[in-house]
Amino acid sequence: MPFFSVVIPLYNKENWIEHTLNSVLNQTFDDYEIIIVNDGSTDRSQEIVMQFTNAKIKYFSKENQGVSVARNFGIEKATANYIAFLDADDLWFPNHLAHLRALIEKDPNTGIYASRYQLIFKNQSIYIPQFKGIPLDYSGIVADYFKSSLHYAIATSSSVAVSKEIFKTVGFFDTSVSAGEDTDMWIRIALKYPVIIGESITASYVHSVKNSLSKKSILQKKIKAFDFYREDELRNPSLKKYLDLYRMEYALQYKMEGKPELAQKLFKDIHPKNIPLKSKILFYTPSNMLVLLKKIKIFLRNNGIDFSIYQ
Repeated sequence: MPFFSVVIPLYNKENWIEHTLNSVLNQTFDDYEIIIVNDGSTDRSQEIVMQFTNAKIKYFSKENQGVSVARNFGIEKATANYIAFLDADDLWFPNHLAHLRALIEKDPNTGIYASRYQLIFKNQSIYIPQFKGIPLDYSGIVADYFKSSLHYAIATSSSVAVSKEIFKTVGFFDTSVSAGEDTDMWIRIALKYPVIIGESITASYVHSVKNSLSKKSILQKKIKAFDFYREDELRNPSLKKYLDLYRMEYALQYKMEGKPELAQKLFKDIHPKNIPLKSKILFYTPSNMLVLLKKIKIFLRNNGIDFSIYQ
C-alpha cells in the first residue's frame, strides 16, 4: 500500500496535464500512486496521459459529471490512507509530498495537511499568499482556520493531503454544487478537525488557467446553500465572517448578471461588520460599472497585480 494516493481530476487540460504529471513523477518522496480520473474530456487529454508508461499511474475514464464526482471516484479507488489532491493544470515542487509526509508524521490525527503555495499569473509573475496571523516561517496547527483564510484560503485543491478516514466522518465532495465545492469540503473538515500548515511553498496554482474557467456565468453554476452552515455560523464568528465574504462575492456576481433580487437576498444575510465600506459601495454600484471594474481587475491580475475588495 503506498503512503499517498494522488488524485487528479482531468477535464480538457491537454495543454497542462503533461507538465502536471511530470511534476508528480519528479517527487523526491516516491511512495505514491497516481489516480487520474478523466471526466469525459473531449480534447487530447487522454492521448497525452496514455503516452506515460509509469506503473504508478492508474487511469480511469468516465462520462462528464463534474469535478466533485471525479474526486469522489478517485478517493474510492485510492489504496493509500492519505489522499493528496492535484488539479490537472497545477504543479508541484519536487519536495511537495515529502513536505506533506513530514507534517503527517508530526501529527497523524489532523484533518488537513497544507503546504504553502504560489500563484502564477498570465504574465508569469509570481505572488506568494500570506495568511492572516500566521508568520511566513510558521509550521504547525492553525489556531483559527477561517480567520487565517479570509484573504487567501490555507487549503486549496492542489496543496493539501487528507486521510481517507476523514471522508467517512465529514462525507465526500458535494456533487450537487458546481462552484466552491472544494471550499465546502475544507470548511466541513476544518469545523471538526485541526488543520496543519507547513512553512514551505511546494505547489503552484496557475491563475491564468483558472481565470479562463471562471468566465462561466454564475447563472450556469450551482452554489452551496448557505443555510447548510447556519448553525455552525451561530457558534463560530470566524466562519460567519468567512462565509459573508462569499455571500458578497456571489451577490456582486448576481448583480452583474442582472439578478438583483438574488443579490439582495444574499446581501441581507451579511453581518454589517463583516464587510468593509468599499465592498458595500460596490454593491450599490450600477451593474454595468461592476462589469467594467471586474474586467479591469482581471487585467491587473493577469499582469501580476492581485488585490481583494474585501480587505
